[in-house]
Amino acid sequence: MIIVIDYGMGNLHSVRKALEVAGARVKVSSSPADIEKAEKIVFPGVGAFGEAMKELGRRKLAGPIKDSIFAGKPFLGLCLGLQLLFEKSEEAPGIKGLGVLRGNVKRFRLKGLKVPHMGWNNIKSTRHKTQDTRILKGIPDDSYMYFVHSYYADPKYASDVLTTSTYGRTFVSAVSRDNVYGTQFHPEKSHRFGMQILENFGRL
Repeated sequence: MIIVIDYGMGNLHSVRKALEVAGARVKVSSSPADIEKAEKIVFPGVGAFGEAMKELGRRKLAGPIKDSIFAGKPFLGLCLGLQLLFEKSEEAPGIKGLGVLRGNVKRFRLKGLKVPHMGWNNIKSTRHKTQDTRILKGIPDDSYMYFVHSYYADPKYASDVLTTSTYGRTFVSAVSRDNVYGTQFHPEKSHRFGMQILENFGRL
């Protein structure tokens, strides 16, 4: 069973439906007990870093999420759900993220380009064939995914970077470390290849 975390923010319905289409058994829940019992966890995200962390605290979800990750359960963060894995964000000075991955989240500062970065963009894998790329199985390099974001993750360790994309500058568009995965793009809105990522996650 995959638990899609309901923390009062995020496109829960479209994520749940996409996972079900991909063949997964899914439950949307804000219960810490459900998160503790989950086989896998998906953390969708739409909104602001600071407000999201406050909601996780108010609902007592941060601890169970981190405990599940450290217990080795497959975890997939989407968009803001990726950003919250890091230590802090320029969007919310003074507010700590989950700190599962080392590094910060930065705002796009681009000349001549609109922010937020919105629309289709391609992704490029940074991994060698000997590294874990199971989440990208069946995804050709340069595949296009759908993005909506003003901030991007800046991991401390290059080994945490799974894919990069370019919008005025090269930025990290997906991360992975052990059982933890995150995409800055929205796989549930990315048609064929986005669905393939969700299917791959369901098979982990």
